[in-house]
Amino acid sequence: MILQTLLGIELPIIQAPMAGVQGGALALAVANAGGLGSLPCAMLSPDALRAALDHFRAATDKPLNVNFFCHSMPEVDETRLSAWRASLASYYQEFGLDAQARGGGAQRRPFDAQTAELLSEYRPEVVSFHFGLPSLELMLQVKAWGAKVMSTATSVAEACWLEAHGVDVIIAQGLEAGGHRGHFLSDDLSEQSGIFALLPQIKAAVSVPVVAAGGICDADSVRAAMALGAAGVQVGTAYLLCPEADTSEVHRRALQSEAARHTALTSLFSGRPARGIVNRLMREFGHGPEAVPPFPLASAALAPLRAAAEAKGRGDFSPLWCGQNASGCRAIAAADLTLQLAEGLVG
Repeated sequence: MILQTLLGIELPIIQAPMAGVQGGALALAVANAGGLGSLPCAMLSPDALRAALDHFRAATDKPLNVNFFCHSMPEVDETRLSAWRASLASYYQEFGLDAQARGGGAQRRPFDAQTAELLSEYRPEVVSFHFGLPSLELMLQVKAWGAKVMSTATSVAEACWLEAHGVDVIIAQGLEAGGHRGHFLSDDLSEQSGIFALLPQIKAAVSVPVVAAGGICDADSVRAAMALGAAGVQVGTAYLLCPEADTSEVHRRALQSEAARHTALTSLFSGRPARGIVNRLMREFGHGPEAVPPFPLASAALAPLRAAAEAKGRGDFSPLWCGQNASGCRAIAAADLTLQLAEGLVG
């Protein structure tokens, strides 16, 4: 009951924040079912964030987790951006697109003082971070209104660093997890491991609650994580087919196909390693050539290609985020899925 008491929730089940495939509806459904609903905020403008918070607060009094990235914005290198666009030229030609056109792409902003000030008006119960933590000043500002802080660790070293820097809960992210890797101390992916190897090691190294994430999709995997000492679980992929998720039709079809059995880490879609269903771009480019711009600049050049392919019902250039175990991903209400996952908490 440590996690439930700390976060004010009934069930130690956290819905993973998944930018681009969910909004407030999924967070609200999980929260009302007794878990911790999470709102991905890195791609929201201040006005959109305020609207999402207003909607959640008007609909329920349950706790909310708001999630942000803590990356440093890179300098724009026009030479590298041009080389990236040039490497995609044949695809632009195939779809009849202007290779020099500037695509929109996903705008991912790091957590900053303006955002912290906005949040202070709403005082969300939980604030979580990916790619480390913000500055000490911002951490103190978040904690000043009583929020609990969570962040992702992909190694024991990262877990110990997070504990030393004041987090209340550590999310142990196994290599199975879909979406972006949360690493921040080392870019060497060989230092990362699966959740059932990582979890007990982190649990032994820190004193704060540890939540297991990666490959957890049903009651059996919840039960296994809890048996290894997890204070709770974080689940993402399993929620992607729920009607409350904003998952695209192209993405939904891929999740329900045999293709979902083959996922891989790639930097192609954003400039940072993330796990998704292997599609045409990943097959033809691999993990990511050196020309790929740093996170989050890579996505702009792919945006026109993604739109053109999806208009034809194809996910050739779409980030089809998915963990290594999509077997629990079903088109049922998020509340029902949450309660099914909770069956793993007993026995």
